Amino acid sequence: MFSKSCENAIRAIIYIASESKQDQKVGIVEICENIEAPQHYTAKILQVLSRNKLVSSQKGIHGGFYLNRDQLREPLISVVNAIDGPSLFTGCGLGLKNCNEKEPCPIHDKFKCVRNGIKKMLEETTIDELGKKIKKGDSVLKSLKE
Repeated sequence: MFSKSCENAIRAIIYIASESKQDQKVGIVEICENIEAPQHYTAKILQVLSRNKLVSSQKGIHGGFYLNRDQLREPLISVVNAIDGPSLFTGCGLGLKNCNEKEPCPIHDKFKCVRNGIKKMLEETTIDELGKKIKKGDSVLKSLKE
């Protein structure tokens, strides 16, 4: 459902949230190692999140990425909208351009329910909430090695 860029943006911001402490920043290398994503690609994604004021950064020897209190309280839908845009919640499940209430595709009604459920979950879930799950060890952001 999400683009690869959006998946990586969500993983990156959740990781930053899990490591957010007063005056502590997370470097791009550490982020990428912990979300299994390429550095250059992740840096570009974080630039978009920074432009949308969803993540903060500081350059220099003690620099890196961090989240302030307001950013931690942001709902996850803000990240999805910044990367994939709001059309994710209006598009057709089969990718048809003209699918709508008057001319629905075969899965229109069922997909609309799923899409609305995902939107509601993203609106009600904060970045901080997910970061805490990582910190407590209740969730993971990268594949478990066998």
